[in-house]
Amino acid sequence: MEHTYSVGSNPVVYDNQHLHVLFAGESQTLPLHQAGPKIYDYFLLHFIESGFGTFRTEERKYELGPGDCFLIHPGQLVSYLSDEDQPWRYRWAAFTGTDADALVLQAGFTPQKPVLSTVEGSTFPGALAGMMRAFYAGKESAHLTSLGYLYLIVGEAAGLHLSSSRLPGAESQVKRTVKQMIHYMAAQYAHPVSIEQMCASLGYNRAYLSRIFKQETGLSPVTYLLKLRIEKSRQLLRERPELSVEQVAASVGLTDALYFSRQFKRLCAQSPTSYRITTARHGEKK
Repeated sequence: MEHTYSVGSNPVVYDNQHLHVLFAGESQTLPLHQAGPKIYDYFLLHFIESGFGTFRTEERKYELGPGDCFLIHPGQLVSYLSDEDQPWRYRWAAFTGTDADALVLQAGFTPQKPVLSTVEGSTFPGALAGMMRAFYAGKESAHLTSLGYLYLIVGEAAGLHLSSSRLPGAESQVKRTVKQMIHYMAAQYAHPVSIEQMCASLGYNRAYLSRIFKQETGLSPVTYLLKLRIEKSRQLLRERPELSVEQVAASVGLTDALYFSRQFKRLCAQSPTSYRITTARHGEKK
């Protein structure tokens, strides 16, 4: 078996960027080829295309094969050894930057969990090959291209880690879905969105989402959204005296000013105008 090795370096020099891919490469190793034990001062991701080998960290040893990847963290003493009979062929990329630690955590990698098994059709090999091609082309735009590929890898890794770390049963899925609903409403309350639109966006039927939302929060989605809108309107009434009641209502996604005023009075025991006058007086007293 012939040993092959090639690597392409980023034509843009690293200068404390938030995120920077340093280089990307590929290699068919020889039997029992070993790297380390050594320490790196950047993140180094390997994806195994074929063959087998062993990756050792300070804490444990991993036997790896095709479709597996391992991430070396900066400052960690590691070594990796290719198999005697079927030595591995792998691709790799090194990256660094002030945002790299947070990105790696988002992807689900930690020094205690540096290994991930991908699934068929993974974007990893294509993305790593794309980085290398971009660097070989030598254009400065390769820096941005390599970041795009890195985010594709991180996105896939995060999805795989999430699916493998889910709690047994449906409870964790329910909690995640309710969080998505709350996030959706917090982001969309200023628009005249409906609960139906939210359900369609999340891909569940309304009856199911209403049931789990009330289980978790004690409120129906309709009531939660209305309370959120009224709370936001109270803030606008206090802080933006130049806005009319109609403009405040529209700003929280309620296009019918009469409906808004009715609901405001129901939840706050006074009309929007009275609330504004009361809070203004209190402000003057201070």
